[in-house]
Amino acid sequence: MDFAYDARTEEMRKKLQSFMDEHVYPAEAVADEQRTELESPWQTPPVVDELKKKARRYGLWNLFLPDRTYGAGLTNLQYAPLAEILGRSPRLAPTVVNCAAPDTGNMEVLTEFGNAEQRRTWLEPLLSGEIRSGFAMTEPEVASSDATNIETRIRRDGDDYVISGRKWYISGAMNPDCKIFIVMGKTDPDAPDIRRQQSMVLVPRDTPGLEVRRAMRVYGYDDHYHGGHAEIVFDGVRVPRSNLIGEEGGGFAIAQARLGPGRIHHCMRLIGMAERAVELMCLRANGRSAFGRQLAEQGQVREWIADARVQIEQLRLLVLKTAWLMDTVGNKGAHTEIQAIKIATPRAVVGILDRAVQLHGAGGVSQDFPLAELWAAARTLQLADGPDEVHQRSLARRELKRHAAGEG
Repeated sequence: MDFAYDARTEEMRKKLQSFMDEHVYPAEAVADEQRTELESPWQTPPVVDELKKKARRYGLWNLFLPDRTYGAGLTNLQYAPLAEILGRSPRLAPTVVNCAAPDTGNMEVLTEFGNAEQRRTWLEPLLSGEIRSGFAMTEPEVASSDATNIETRIRRDGDDYVISGRKWYISGAMNPDCKIFIVMGKTDPDAPDIRRQQSMVLVPRDTPGLEVRRAMRVYGYDDHYHGGHAEIVFDGVRVPRSNLIGEEGGGFAIAQARLGPGRIHHCMRLIGMAERAVELMCLRANGRSAFGRQLAEQGQVREWIADARVQIEQLRLLVLKTAWLMDTVGNKGAHTEIQAIKIATPRAVVGILDRAVQLHGAGGVSQDFPLAELWAAARTLQLADGPDEVHQRSLARRELKRHAAGEG
């Protein structure tokens, strides 16, 4: 088994690391300062647009998309170490190279399931970074961990669809550059197959009846760099039937296809977040003393750092194996591994970040270090794209079935 990165991956890693060191890390403080001067907290700081232009000149653009027509043509295995580097600066890095959720998943949906007109109207401006987008699936009135529960109604009316319902935690929706939503709702709530009741339609932001009602906070954070998370009401929103993505009743399958890559992208970036946490822990431990000794000499601190290193190496190997399987046998063939990393990675990274916060004392929970915000993001990923318990239930059921069939 060859654990080395191939030549293209190594070339891209070096290029991306150089870009991060020269441009992204120094821009973090600049973006924070510029935010205080904006009319709205949801506007994009000017330095982000400057970085986007530089990223394109570097050839660091749409790295997540394996389709060579629209993306960089990288495999999942090639993209994994790049996403890890981006995860070290989750506020800025994914956005400035056009690899930020939910746009990534929406671009994947439009690439795979969109028709020619939908690609021209919405995919192309997303690929060029001219606009942002939202994915409206989660609802406040039902347990959205079961996507078949959604209640938003998409009713056919002649040549139109009429949409009524309420969504929340719709990522990116507070950003004024968010111009299009992919909305999941029920076109046939009485279909005998509950996984054929849902469809997805494209809804432009300025459509009458669509109201972005309020911003939702995440552990008290506005998450403005992510474009916020909104509650949205659809009150008789009318769009043409040509805005349907794929076929009627295909929404659940499209959602599953969309969430698979999204889950592994999150896990890749989480490893980068953990690496930054360990780096900050080591800097803190080497630079602070307590009770007459350097923190680095304290046994407890050394255990935290050693355990973090072991966990990161374990997670990275599992993520790389999963990426390789997705490339070789497809998302369905890698289903068990995708669920395994989605369970293991956020849980472990939350623990690493928690110890990093502890080591920084009051500074760890302050705005002077990124740790508290990173912790909130990692903890949220134990819910996003399916909570841990749903993945555990599915993974265990498959494992039990395999052994019951005598395959163990």
